[in-house]
Amino acid sequence: MKKFIVLLLTFPFVLCCSDSNFNNNNPYLPNYSFAVDININFYDNLRYSGNAIYTAEAGIRGLIIFNTGSGYIAFDAVCPNQSLSSCSTMTLKGINAVCSCDNAEYSLFSGQCIGTNCDGKQYPMKQYRVEVSGSTIRVYN
Repeated sequence: MKKFIVLLLTFPFVLCCSDSNFNNNNPYLPNYSFAVDININFYDNLRYSGNAIYTAEAGIRGLIIFNTGSGYIAFDAVCPNQSLSSCSTMTLKGINAVCSCDNAEYSLFSGQCIGTNCDGKQYPMKQYRVEVSGSTIRVYN
C-alpha cells in the first residue's frame, strides 16, 4: 500500500518535468523551424559579459545573441508587439533592444519590455533555444 501511495504521488512530477515545452507563441509572429551554428571566434563581443551581436543568419528578422555572463540567450530581432513591417527589426542599444516602430525598449536579460513605452505591450521578445559546445553556439527553434 505504501508503494502505491509513493507511486501515485510521484507520477504527476514525472509527467510535468520537461525542458522541451518551450512556449514561443505570439500571434504577430510566424514560427519558423531552423538551426544555425554561430562561431564565437568571429564575434569578439560575444566573449565578454553584457555584450550582444546581431546576425541576419536565421530567424524572422535575424538574431540577437546576448552574453549574460553565465551563458547565452538568443532572441529574434523582430519587434514582438508589431505586425511584420519595414520598421519591425530591432536594433541594439547596450543591454537593450529597441523597436523602431514604437521606440519600445526590451531587456536582453529577460526579453521583457522596459521603460515608458511599454503600455499595451503584451508579448516579450521571441526567445530561441541555445546550446554551447566549445566555441560554437547553436541557436534553434
